[in-house]
Amino acid sequence: MKQPRHTGTTRGFSRAATLMQTRIRTASEERGFAVTRLLTHWSEVVGEATASIATPVNVSYGKGGMGATLTLLTTGAQAPMLEMQKEQIREKVNACYGYRAIARVRVTQTAPTGFSEGRVAFAPAPKTRKTPSAAAQSEAQAMAESVQSDELRAALAALGANVLTKQKL
Repeated sequence: MKQPRHTGTTRGFSRAATLMQTRIRTASEERGFAVTRLLTHWSEVVGEATASIATPVNVSYGKGGMGATLTLLTTGAQAPMLEMQKEQIREKVNACYGYRAIARVRVTQTAPTGFSEGRVAFAPAPKTRKTPSAAAQSEAQAMAESVQSDELRAALAALGANVLTKQKL
């Protein structure tokens, strides 16, 4: 007697996201607003400059169901700039969907669900590298002159030039 071949490793289990995906999609489509599209194409909808300082965190509907409120998360320094752009953001989001899905835009510096869930991604400042001056390079080469190995002498000269150009605290 031949046993049936087992084809999967889940043994009847599936991911929770897969189970809920169709229900979430139908609930958002009943409202006539695909929230997922706003999240996935945020920088295309509002522009790169606005997308770098704000993130959509919530779309809430009133009791009547007409006109949603879009909540944007930003940092404290960017909040006044974003506050002035609320009308343009609302128009861009509504233009994306072809009708007035968003009636209000609310700016917050913390997520409506709490501090741990709503974090703004901060991009680190670009690192700037100072090039050693000609005087520092020549002084470092003079110090490393007595070294026999060419590779070691070049490495020590580069290190010495970097140390000499570093600003004193």
